[in-house]
Amino acid sequence: MNYLWLNEYLLAMKGVTKDFKEEWQWTRYLIGNKMFAAICKDESGKDSIITIKLNPADGNFLRTQFQDIKPGYYMNKIHWNSINLEGAVPDVLMKDITKQSYQLVFKGLTKKIQKEIEES
Repeated sequence: MNYLWLNEYLLAMKGVTKDFKEEWQWTRYLIGNKMFAAICKDESGKDSIITIKLNPADGNFLRTQFQDIKPGYYMNKIHWNSINLEGAVPDVLMKDITKQSYQLVFKGLTKKIQKEIEES
């Protein structure tokens, strides 16, 4: 995996928890019990992709710019995007788009949950 910092970076975001869905082989990153990122394992058990939520226009643009960014694996292809963890997406961009995914999901939470997270 090219992004060894990714787990630590995602967990450093305010209010983030993670779990592992055995049946899917996904490590899910959650804010207010809503997923904003998932690191998915391949058949050999190696982390292979991260799936994140993006504004549809941003996701479409990035898919045209980077061959390592594809429509979301087993997800809504309009809102979710999967990124090859062995690919060539720059670290700065990876940090930016994972933060965008966090913010999109955070904004979709109730005001009460947002406030609880902000005050924690």
